[in-house]
Amino acid sequence: MLPRLPDTADEIRSIAVALNADPTRDVFLGARATVATVKAVDLTSYRVVAFATHGLVPGDLDGLTQPGLALSAPDVADGDGDGVLTMEDILGLHLNADWIVLSACNTASGQGAGSEALSGLGRAFFYAGARALLVSSWPVETTSARELTTELFRRQKDDPRLARARALQQTILSLIDGPGFVDRGTNTIVFSYAHPIFWAPFMLVGDGGEN
Repeated sequence: MLPRLPDTADEIRSIAVALNADPTRDVFLGARATVATVKAVDLTSYRVVAFATHGLVPGDLDGLTQPGLALSAPDVADGDGDGVLTMEDILGLHLNADWIVLSACNTASGQGAGSEALSGLGRAFFYAGARALLVSSWPVETTSARELTTELFRRQKDDPRLARARALQQTILSLIDGPGFVDRGTNTIVFSYAHPIFWAPFMLVGDGGEN
């Protein structure tokens, strides 16, 4: 019932490359992106946990009574359950994460159901042990979102002392001042990322890491 988000797989792979993660051990796509996997993996060893999927609120799906994240459906993953990582499931996780990334979720809406999703999911992740969330206020253009998230974590990997809020600020400024989207075939700039539509939706919720 939910539209596919094919470009998010590239974003997750790019984040993994920026963090020098093991794609066979640390990246879960398609049939591997299940509720059972999230519950089974020892998440205490991960400082960045990224979900590139739909954020859901009660009523989005039949029988859904609490906010959640849409993971692979049982008919895709050949498993049980409904494919939704609910707020209750998240409360049962054990995290030690500097960042939880909710990419493509559109769960930071300032009012209405989106606000409810961010509030419920955010509280659950913080209760489970997360220090900060990176969320978007509206659906964003694919290439700029991938550039922002990968550059953010590349900066923090290169300078572990760099605070989360400062890293996000520097990354946004680099998008504004950078060349934007470049057509690799012709090596020409198609459009700039300076417009707020490309970076303004991203926000940090929680501990910015500043002293």
